Amino acid sequence: MQRSEQLFQQAQKLFPGGVNSPVRAFGRVGGTPPYFKRGSGPYLFDEDDKQYIDYIGSWGPMVLGHAHPGVIKAVQDAASDSLSFGAPTAVETELALKIQQHLPSMQMMRMVSSGTEATMSAIRLARGFTGRDKILKFEGCYHGHSDSLLVKAGSGALTMGEPDSAGVPTDLAKLTLTLPYNNLEAVEQLFAVDGSNIAAIIVEPIAGNMGMICPVPGFLEGLRVICDQHGAVLIFDEVMTGFRVHIGGAQGLYKVRPDLTTLGKVIGGGLPVGAFGGRTDIMQCIAPLGPVYQAGTLSGNPIAMASGLATLTALEAPDFFQNLHAMTHRLTEGLSSLAESAGIGLSTVGQGGMFGFFFSGQGPVSNFEAVMAGDADQFNRFFHSMLDQGVYLAPSPFESGFVSASHTSEDIDRTLEKAERALQSL
Repeated sequence: MQRSEQLFQQAQKLFPGGVNSPVRAFGRVGGTPPYFKRGSGPYLFDEDDKQYIDYIGSWGPMVLGHAHPGVIKAVQDAASDSLSFGAPTAVETELALKIQQHLPSMQMMRMVSSGTEATMSAIRLARGFTGRDKILKFEGCYHGHSDSLLVKAGSGALTMGEPDSAGVPTDLAKLTLTLPYNNLEAVEQLFAVDGSNIAAIIVEPIAGNMGMICPVPGFLEGLRVICDQHGAVLIFDEVMTGFRVHIGGAQGLYKVRPDLTTLGKVIGGGLPVGAFGGRTDIMQCIAPLGPVYQAGTLSGNPIAMASGLATLTALEAPDFFQNLHAMTHRLTEGLSSLAESAGIGLSTVGQGGMFGFFFSGQGPVSNFEAVMAGDADQFNRFFHSMLDQGVYLAPSPFESGFVSASHTSEDIDRTLEKAERALQSL
């Protein structure tokens, strides 16, 4: 990675930590991040022309693989007309109808330019709709870097939140309550005490930012019941799971209908985009129809809309998600078998094109506390061994991985061959 090392040294003089998003700095695993110049299908190529099998997929949206011909053509055709108008276009309506077809809970929606913007706006909307100030989130769930959501739990289940970042006012953080993921009893206790003051529950229906953790049976269904009982808004943050785990997102997979949904880069085929939407009566509170203000000069950018429409249309191919899930299952089951043979405690999980693994001998991982009990040293050594062998995994034990439709059985088998060597070295 000679060229990458040179570029990283230069970047550290220009960008904080040398990067424009923290996880890229390899702070959890150490070493130098590879600098990429090209992607094709399931492969990435760095500045020294080394090839990697990619299991990050630009953090999720490359569900078709890199440089998919249909998506590239859609972008090129749209770009030939103009990069942006800052005005309505037909393609944003086409994309919205496509999203609504598969996520019918999104009766109305608003396009934005990032997942963070989507979740921030959904929280503001929920507060404006209910006239309440407090929100509930869960430990280990990440919903972007807006002030209301950069909050960690206090010392007890019902304790007010504390800032998890400098620059977040303590008084604002106190309006965000935090509980353990998958603990429905704690949610019931909280709402029994303070339910009339809580505007919304925001949750990753499948947690993807503490590794991948699936909801235990009844958890999402219970959140739906609690919100109905107390008049709170249920927000599913599907920035990561939307069109990755199922054509209908996690809400389609688990058959639980949220009041609001947030989506991210996958609806732009990897370009910077997001959306939030849901019940008509809630969405009509957004300007210009209602008093909750939200705006974005480049929202509904025609290039991103065209890219997203081409991507989502391709996902409608027969058996697309069944085939994607089968490939992911081949990977996770293979990792589990290899770890067992090597005497390594490894817990794996996968759904659709999304997967996670934990160096933990405690069996299935269901919450943030169990994630934190994992062996970080084993993860770091495994990560670097795989990277050296040309397999690009997320550089943190707290991130999920992604398989694309362009990964073949041969790619998975090659990955498992390298994983066998990496696990045996532990």
